[in-house]
Amino acid sequence: MKADRVAALVGKELREFRASPTAVLPVVILMTISMLLPFIFLYLVPRMTGKSLTSDPSLQQVVTAARAYLPGLASLDAEEATQSFFLQQFLMLFLVAPIVGAVSLAAYSVVGEKQGRTLEPLLATPLSTAELLIAKVLASFLPALVAEAIGVAGFFALVSALGSHAVFHSLLTGRTAVLLGIVGPLGALAALQGTIAVSSRVNDPRSAQQIAIILVLPIVVMLAGQIAGTFFLTVPMLLGVALVMVGVWVLLIMLSVALFERESILTRWK
Repeated sequence: MKADRVAALVGKELREFRASPTAVLPVVILMTISMLLPFIFLYLVPRMTGKSLTSDPSLQQVVTAARAYLPGLASLDAEEATQSFFLQQFLMLFLVAPIVGAVSLAAYSVVGEKQGRTLEPLLATPLSTAELLIAKVLASFLPALVAEAIGVAGFFALVSALGSHAVFHSLLTGRTAVLLGIVGPLGALAALQGTIAVSSRVNDPRSAQQIAIILVLPIVVMLAGQIAGTFFLTVPMLLGVALVMVGVWVLLIMLSVALFERESILTRWK
């Protein structure tokens, strides 16, 4: 595998995305929602209803239980602990947004090449199958990663502006770093690799996009479980999830290379 050939194809894909801004629109929309939704829930809704989040006894039981598992909550008062608890949970939205947004890019990667009649000359180049597929994954992954970084920066800027210093500092933990810096990118890579594998076998981008549901659903379950107080994801648990993601990604790379039969893929799609 030659890095220069991979980089050249990544550059080509990124230029095509730049020439078509609507391609990255789903990523931007989802990231904006992920950034603003927590503050609507924590600050706007209580003001509109006149009820504080600390007035719910069952919710306070969950927050009290979370103090033993989530870093940063122990030293906060009830109001700040409740805000920090929910903000930590809403950080998981930054795992969902890159996956769904990037998959919308990757779904058109192979299928779009076929529909645009640009796959034939691409397959005639010296690029190996692995180089081709990895380049397409990276080309979809990088815009999603940049959008995530911008969204996270905006999220913390809003926390700093609307919340207390104690709440802001309670989010600056190793758990947040592992969640956003390791689990999130690995989840996006696994989803993208799966999308590329599926897109090599179908001629409809929407069929390839369905792979995102497989990874998004567990994230939604984890979010709901933590808010309900059923369990709390600690740093060791998140690192375990990251290791699983690495294994899934490697397996999907092998699967996508095996499925991509470049000699017969064009005739099979007719």
